[in-house]
Amino acid sequence: MNSQNSLSVTEARGKIFDLVKKTAVGARFFLTDRGKAKAVLMSVDEFDSWQETMEIMSDPGLMKDIKKAREEYEKGDYITLEELLVKEGFVVADKSKKKYGIYRCRAKKGTKRNR
Repeated sequence: MNSQNSLSVTEARGKIFDLVKKTAVGARFFLTDRGKAKAVLMSVDEFDSWQETMEIMSDPGLMKDIKKAREEYEKGDYITLEELLVKEGFVVADKSKKKYGIYRCRAKKGTKRNR
């Protein structure tokens, strides 16, 4: 628990709108009652992410599949996305025939800007 992001429930009540805004950009707050942590205030996205992680970790079959996939990846036993798409019957564009690049967005040096 970070004491910097820890505040009493009474304090939080007066700052609730500010706290909610800060959680939207990733902050977490620990709410205390008589000096003991009682609750955590976090964004809905972060909460959903935690729930999803817990669901995955509580599924033994899925965790076994993840472990197997990691082992196969470390051995180099995998295929690329393009290979998978071709295998499944999708038509993949030939990137070697098309030029990709980054285009200049700013004016060239030495040109005068409009005032």
